[in-house]
Amino acid sequence: MSDWIGDLLGKDAEALVNHRCQTIPHGQLHLPGPDFIDRIFLPSDRSPRVLANLARLADCGRLSGTGYLSILPVDQGIEHSAGASFAPAPDYFDPENIVKLAIEGGCNGVASTFGVLGMVARRYAHKIPFIVKVNHNELLTYPNKHDQILFGTVDRAYDMGAAAIGATIYFGSDEASRQIVEIAEVFSHAHELGMAVLVESHNA
Repeated sequence: MSDWIGDLLGKDAEALVNHRCQTIPHGQLHLPGPDFIDRIFLPSDRSPRVLANLARLADCGRLSGTGYLSILPVDQGIEHSAGASFAPAPDYFDPENIVKLAIEGGCNGVASTFGVLGMVARRYAHKIPFIVKVNHNELLTYPNKHDQILFGTVDRAYDMGAAAIGATIYFGSDEASRQIVEIAEVFSHAHELGMAVLVESHNA
């Protein structure tokens, strides 16, 4: 272990770096690899079109063919306001610069809002997989509340050429049951249209 990692982790560095899980045997883990989609998703109920969009994500960018994904997520503008999110780097008030950053960074895909991706869909949806985030929190209302609500439709994301949609669920929150039902319906429709789906989960 390098000195800087040890300094960063502090007094628990050795325990953290050398930890070996005894609960789940290593051989039972489904680890990423070049065959991940065929090995994990092919036996599932996902349609050929969904598998094609999963493959499109896996085969784009610098990590293409490794089974690992690097996705640039930029939905902070709607969650926290554009000013709070992008004032330190004002170039990113322009949606095109967000997508350009994902492409130049060699990402597998870019995940953002209907507004950001909708502004540049015609120019970029065929160049890098779009993941449209369909629900968001909003912290502009006072007092602040933490609840993911739908900001658009699956059909709109499909019309934009998105390869996938993404959604957040706050598991354990008072709103979790509603969010699970709501997003299950959204994901079902996305699968009907051939889009992949990604869930971003948070514990309340």
